[in-house]
Amino acid sequence: TNMFTSIVGNVFGFKALRALRLEDLRIPTSYSKTFQGPPHGIQVERDKLNKYGRPLLGCTIKPKLGLSAKNYGRAVYECLRGGLDFTKDDENVNSQPFMRWRDRFLFCAEALYKAQAETGEIKGHYLNATAGT
Repeated sequence: TNMFTSIVGNVFGFKALRALRLEDLRIPTSYSKTFQGPPHGIQVERDKLNKYGRPLLGCTIKPKLGLSAKNYGRAVYECLRGGLDFTKDDENVNSQPFMRWRDRFLFCAEALYKAQAETGEIKGHYLNATAGT
């Protein structure tokens, strides 16, 4: 899935492009056979977050590049403390020299626990683990 989002998400997101149409995309069978689909559905997420009877509210942390791990964690905290149920990494965020995956994990975990303690609600953050760290 990281391949498709990297190709389509990034190319179609270029502001300099006035028009673009994807006419064909061929994914090798050997690649598609490795993807088994999501491990579970929305009910499992609702159970984890203890949220029922309303839509789940979340966001992707932006900017996806340029923040330190500490500032990234702060953005996660502010979103969760502000009322979101969950936050997530952009699909292209992995381990960069200025924001290592492990550091991002630790700051995001700290942000999540702090927001949970202050709101009394279960919160979530979904880290990108689809690429090498």
